[in-house]
Amino acid sequence: MRTAILELLKHNEGHYISGEELSHTLNVSRTAVWKHIRALKQDGYEIEAHPRLGYALRQNTDRLLPDEIKAHLTSRMLGQEIHYFPEVDSTNNEAKKLAANGCPEGTIVVAESQATGRGRLARGWFSPFGKGIWFSVVLRPPFGPMDAAKCTLMAAVGVNRAINRVTGVGCGIKWPNDILWNGRKVVGILTEMSAEMDAINYVVIGMGINANMKEFPSEIAATATSLALATGQTVSRVILLAEILAELENVYTLVQQAGFESVFAAWRQESITLGRQVRVQGFQRNFSGLAVDIDADGALLIKTAQGVERVLAGDVSIRYDNQ
Repeated sequence: MRTAILELLKHNEGHYISGEELSHTLNVSRTAVWKHIRALKQDGYEIEAHPRLGYALRQNTDRLLPDEIKAHLTSRMLGQEIHYFPEVDSTNNEAKKLAANGCPEGTIVVAESQATGRGRLARGWFSPFGKGIWFSVVLRPPFGPMDAAKCTLMAAVGVNRAINRVTGVGCGIKWPNDILWNGRKVVGILTEMSAEMDAINYVVIGMGINANMKEFPSEIAATATSLALATGQTVSRVILLAEILAELENVYTLVQQAGFESVFAAWRQESITLGRQVRVQGFQRNFSGLAVDIDADGALLIKTAQGVERVLAGDVSIRYDNQ
């Protein structure tokens, strides 16, 4: 019923539609109409009420509600099932629960905020209410567990393309899992997997996208930024998320058809790590060198005085020499 009321308000957007007309059209009481209107306002829709004229939708919500996302979807698989939360501990945690219980591939979990959002290497992720895009997607890929880590690079290509298409800001990919603008982090990606010895049960790819934040905690203020700060204007989170799902589906389909090398070629073009002097900070060793390429496993190849070092994503943190 709430959806039907919203559709009528959108059809008459900017114009009043009386409570009596809504009641008659939908065959419900005016009290029921009022309760649903109140609920829509709580969901962020700006609805003006006039005692004689009725209700008018003045501004659509920017909350990441399933109906709003689906209205903009062009992907055929990703986002067909959406689980929305005002707040969760972590969208990846929720997605893993759903995946373990057999949810279909392409299911997404999206939240307005995360209480304990996580980045790579167990780092926290700042996830304030209504300011970013905090979501996770469930994939059930046909390839083996050894290829799962490559999904992070695959996702980076998809989200980077979507951001640049929607905003035009010119972000780039920092190996292995960050999207940067002007040297500051805009997006982090966390990939987690459940697998048997020779088969993947599911892969969950979580993304934290700094969309409309204007301020950050002091500990990350020097290294983080948002798309709103990059563009100078508010970004539609709904439109951006729909575009990300479309691009991610495109690259995922390409991987299934042609393998990861096709996506790695795109990653190389969009990388801001290759050709840079980097410092590798690992659990057991630290060294510096020139990032020259990624190999067939997605590992970063670094040229040092001793030769070429191969670095896997789970082992290290990469920093540029000017950081």
